[in-house]
Amino acid sequence: MENNSSNFIKNIIKDDLESGKHDHIITRFPPEPNGYLHIGHAKSIILNFGVADDFNGKTNLRFDDTNPLKEDIEFVNSIKEDVKWLGYDWDNLFFASDYFDEMYKRAVLLINKGLAYVDDLNADQIREYRGTLTEPGKDSPYRNRTVEENLELFEKMRSGEFGNGAKVLRAKIDMSSPNINLRDPVIYRISHTEHHNTGNKWCIYPMYAFAHPIEDAIEGVTHSICTLEFEDQRPLYDWIVENCEMESKPKQYEFGRLNLTNTVMSKRKLKQLVDEGFVDGWDDPRMPTVSGLRRRGYTPEAIRAFCQEIGVAKTSGVVDSQMLDHFVREDLKLKAPRTMAILNPLKVVITNYPEGEIEWLDAEVNPEVPEMGTRQIPFSREIYIEQDDFMENPPKKYFRLFPGNEVRLKHAYFIKCEEVIKDEAGNVIELRCTYDIETKSGSGFTGRKVKGTLHWVEASQAVSAEFRNYQPLILDKENDEEEEKSFLDRVNPDSVEVLQGFVEPNMKDVKSQDKFQFFRHGYYNVDSKLTAADHLVFNQIVGLKSSFKL
Repeated sequence: MENNSSNFIKNIIKDDLESGKHDHIITRFPPEPNGYLHIGHAKSIILNFGVADDFNGKTNLRFDDTNPLKEDIEFVNSIKEDVKWLGYDWDNLFFASDYFDEMYKRAVLLINKGLAYVDDLNADQIREYRGTLTEPGKDSPYRNRTVEENLELFEKMRSGEFGNGAKVLRAKIDMSSPNINLRDPVIYRISHTEHHNTGNKWCIYPMYAFAHPIEDAIEGVTHSICTLEFEDQRPLYDWIVENCEMESKPKQYEFGRLNLTNTVMSKRKLKQLVDEGFVDGWDDPRMPTVSGLRRRGYTPEAIRAFCQEIGVAKTSGVVDSQMLDHFVREDLKLKAPRTMAILNPLKVVITNYPEGEIEWLDAEVNPEVPEMGTRQIPFSREIYIEQDDFMENPPKKYFRLFPGNEVRLKHAYFIKCEEVIKDEAGNVIELRCTYDIETKSGSGFTGRKVKGTLHWVEASQAVSAEFRNYQPLILDKENDEEEEKSFLDRVNPDSVEVLQGFVEPNMKDVKSQDKFQFFRHGYYNVDSKLTAADHLVFNQIVGLKSSFKL
């Protein structure tokens, strides 16, 4: 985190160290393992690990696994992979479930202090009794149970004598508080569900709002950093730390969450996209999940640079998703080898080129990085060009190939279109062209100039490939009426375009996650899921240009 002015959290930590309030820093990244991480979580990871690194502190990775109904070891493993891929490693790995015994003791402590009680109201009744933002709540009829009765009932809850939902344990705070979070929040509920970490040891589980501050205190976290939606829960966080008599006194700080245009930033909604088949999994390249971004070809360096640029604010805002794409381009332009790919092929026969002959042409791997060297490209009588690079009846100022026009082939020669071959339906299926041997690229030819330069792939050695071009998965709202519509109504039916074409022969041995710049098309990544030895699949990462400006 290099820009102090755009990171108020870093400034707070700096002041705390200079004042002697803390002599060391411990942060934590505490995801619930109920889904895959998305780009918003990446911002939190980069913030928590980044500020700790800046001040020689430590960061814990902690799984808030207090709800076994929704959690799975699959999500635990994916989160670990994502954190490491982003470039970070945790100092300690913890689970909320490591502390279940301690949390139970602290709940008993609250009961003994008269600050917690067992309630028989069901969820709907509790909601009704809680009141509204403008009306105070009212006491549960079970609020004044004796300490002894509450201890006995809580122990019976633990021993499994009651069914799911039959009873809950609530903190006894203030049913008339203007902060609804302080109106006797539920801190334990019954759930006869096997836990991925503790098995069937427990049938009662702490609520997140109760567990989280206790976890922070046990671990000695100095700065508990979370997003703004938890701001109203900060008084409850402090109440629990104080009344559970935690030795360490962590403090919660909130920052604005990341929102991107054309992007759903809700784990629940992302799960809905997966469950209802709008995408082919959490790692679909159209998804804003870290695994989806990785599969598409985004780099951790680009994501880190993006998050550092947008900074850490006290309010939430919407960031143009093209800004993230900008940082991907900036990262890849000096890393990705250049090559040519034909996504929608049209065959060209160069009639005056010797039959059976192949020559090899030199081309730079990346003109911006000369030390990356050169590559060899075959050229022969038959090549493929893009269908979009030919028009039989072009408009004015069309400089690509059309009957009688001459263009340059990238790294090769000038060719001129002499004849158009069509099928019975009138579709153009082949072009007959001639080339000028004097115009070879690099020969210094200055006899005449052409305005169009086309990319191409030699036909006999071309490698078949599949290309997947992407548009935003979610269409942004266009008017206020769309506020009422489900986000599923804004799923873009044209978010992916699948094309079959060819790449240069030196691409036949590419590996999963290899990245390239395809001349005139953009940056592409070898798909890690669909690519096989005999079937190359490339995901479009980003196009070559954008209107976005920093």
